[in-house]
Order: sequence, then C-alpha cells, then structure tokens
Amino acid sequence: MRSQGQVRFIKISSKLQMIAAGTALAALLAWTVSMALMGWAQYRAQADISSLLQREAKVARSEERVTAYRSDLGAVTDDLTKRQAFIEAMVSSLPADTKTARPEGDTVSDSTSEAAQTVSKVSALIPEAAALARIEARQLAFVERLTRYADLRSDRAVAAIRKLGLDPGVMLRSAERSAMGGPLELLSTGADGDIDPRFERLGLSLARMTALERGLDGLPQVMPARVENITSGFGFRRDPFTGRGAMHAGLDFRGQTGAPIHAAANGRVSFVGQKSGYGKVVEVRHGNGLLTRYAHMSRYAAKVGQQVSAGDVIGAIGSTGRSTGPHLHFEVRINNRAVNPRPFLEYAPDVLKEVRSGT
Repeated sequence: MRSQGQVRFIKISSKLQMIAAGTALAALLAWTVSMALMGWAQYRAQADISSLLQREAKVARSEERVTAYRSDLGAVTDDLTKRQAFIEAMVSSLPADTKTARPEGDTVSDSTSEAAQTVSKVSALIPEAAALARIEARQLAFVERLTRYADLRSDRAVAAIRKLGLDPGVMLRSAERSAMGGPLELLSTGADGDIDPRFERLGLSLARMTALERGLDGLPQVMPARVENITSGFGFRRDPFTGRGAMHAGLDFRGQTGAPIHAAANGRVSFVGQKSGYGKVVEVRHGNGLLTRYAHMSRYAAKVGQQVSAGDVIGAIGSTGRSTGPHLHFEVRINNRAVNPRPFLEYAPDVLKEVRSGT
C-alpha cells in the first residue's frame, strides 16, 4: 500500500482468510435467502436480461483489477471472502459434476481469459496478492458454470411443461405474484458498491430454475386411486341418472368403500367439506391456478391449510353426493376450468423423470 511516499506490504495468511470468510458467511447466507425470495421479482422489475448482458460486457478488465488490488488490498480481500461464503452456501445444491453442456442460446459470460490475465499481472506486480487473484479466478469460473447449469435445468423444465400442453410463462408470472419478503442484504463486489453482474445473473438464473421446477412438482403425477379401476373418462357421456348426454368433468375410479385416495401432486389443501352433487370433497391447490378435486369420499384424511406431497392419503373412497356406488370422482382444474386429467397422470411421471435425471 502506497501512502505519503511510503510503501507498506500487508501479508494475509490462509488462516486469516478463513476467519474472515467465516465471519462473512452468516451475512451471506441471509443474502442468499433474500435472493431466493426476491430473485424473480428483481428479474422482472429491474434486472432485464438484456441489461445484464450489457453490464456483463463492462465487468472489470484485468488492468482495472490490478488497480483495485494495488489501491486497497483489504477491500479486495473483503470482497473475495464474501464471494467465497456465497459460493460455499451454493455447494450443497450442486450435482457431483457441474461440467454440463451449454444451454440453448447460451448468453452466460466467459471470464476465463480475462481472469487468467488478471492472475498473471497481479502475480507480477503485486506478488503478495497472487493467491487472492487465483481465488477470484476460480470463483468466477465456478459462478459462470453454475449459471449455465441453472439455465440448462430451466430449459429442460420449459420443454417438459410445453410437452404437457401448458405455458411455462404462466408459471413464471405466478411465481412473480407470489408473496415475498425478508430483509434485503445485497452482495457488494465492486468498488462502487454494486453487485458484480455475474453474481446477480447467477441469483436470477437460480430463481427462474426454482420457479419452473416447483411448478413441475405441482402437476398431477400420481394416480389418486388404482388406475385399472377407471370406469368413466373425461368428456361427454350418458348421465347415469337422467340417461341424457352430459359433460363429465373428471375421471371416475371404482373402488371399495374406505379404499385410500392419494394426492396427485404436491400442494396445499384449500377445501374440505360438502359440495352439491359431489358429496364429501377435498380440494388441493398446487399453484399456477391449478387445483385437483376429490369427490364422493366416505371420510376425510386432510385438513384445510395442510401441505401434502404427491401420494399422501387425503381421504377414502365412498358414495356420498350424486353417486351410483362407491368410487372416486377426480378433477383437474386450471383457473377453474376443468381439463382432462388423463394426459397428466399418464405422461407426467415419465416427463418429470427425464427432467430430474437430466436426460
């Protein structure tokens, strides 16, 4: 450090770096949670992808980083320890191998060449900072690789959603409208106090991936009763009471009274009680305007507000309401419009398996 004509050298040991990283970890974990909660809203409101690409094109070049190292080594150290804490918080979500293929239309920056120049110049001009420069280079490579991985998973989720005849944009807009909150603690990694756009891009990519995959988990994917017992399909049929043609808004599963009924997907129980014609009913909301309805139950095994997972028992087959015998009437509704449940139940398990296996 040069001050009033004098030059002082500061050595930062590995032990001191670890202590600083540990101190910063708690604050960075809070920031990570905040980014997960607010990432998608920020993506829509203030971090348009084209803006991010322009900012990524202006990230600090090697000459600027050398100047930063030379002027305030302590500030650079603080930045790098914060980054390291953020990265370590992300490690648990990584697969064993993050060297994935590039997503279609990949726009993630590649700082490999510029980071290598920074290491070379810092090592030559400020030898005591060489180790920190190498840490920064590894961090940037890791962040860019993880961003590509998140984008690749998002692409797979989008393809799966479209394969099931749904609009992925609806899921993203629904995630944007979801309740959010919590303290905002931004990660400052620049001399001007701004977050490095490569780190911001990572947070937004992870938020988009999470929203899409959470939407997939809410799609009907588990048979609510035994599939071989389907006795009536979706669409027009001869009404069993009047003998006239009528619309049947779901699937009927014949079964013995008391046989278990399973939740078709992850969700929250929004209704338990009687509905005209349906008898005893349980309804589960899965987000994105999607609801499943289970009717003619003999008993309930769920409560309003309860979070359920796909396959959980939520009731038992019965013959309450407008029914000719013990069976489950199962409906899937999107924005209160009944759709055919069969494509979801037949194709969703295989589609989701492909997404989760990364094939």
